[in-house]
Amino acid sequence: MYRFLLLGLIAALPAAAQPPVDYPADYRQWTHVKSMLIEAGHPLHAAFGGIHHLYANQHAMQGYTGGGTFPDGSIIVFDLLEAERANNAVSEGSRKVLGVMQKQARTYAATGGWGFEGFAGGDPDQPVVGDNAAAACFGCHTARKESDHVFSSWRD
Repeated sequence: MYRFLLLGLIAALPAAAQPPVDYPADYRQWTHVKSMLIEAGHPLHAAFGGIHHLYANQHAMQGYTGGGTFPDGSIIVFDLLEAERANNAVSEGSRKVLGVMQKQARTYAATGGWGFEGFAGGDPDQPVVGDNAAAACFGCHTARKESDHVFSSWRD
């Protein structure tokens, strides 16, 4: 009986906070993986409408080019900017958010081995995900388990 009581108390404790994901200041020097534009009418437009640029560090490039399994140390940056239209052209506007995925399989085991963070306006001092990574980010990334929870892919 005491065993069940103790197990119940342990289960009721809040989950340990995961270490934060740092802002990678040099990400624009990394490999540019792809760009895309999400426009009105897309199901993710409300949250992610705009111009996307994805960057990968050297570790992440091993995952992109080596079969889809990303090694620890991989970092992928999702740079989301407003899409401004003028004179029949679409160009970058202000930065909406800088999303970061960091692979450390043991540290972030609860979220597929990835740590997630978003920085409002690309400001390193304005993280917006924190301990809410499972719901805010990983909930969607579970659909991409076969590609190590990564949506983007490398093309030749």
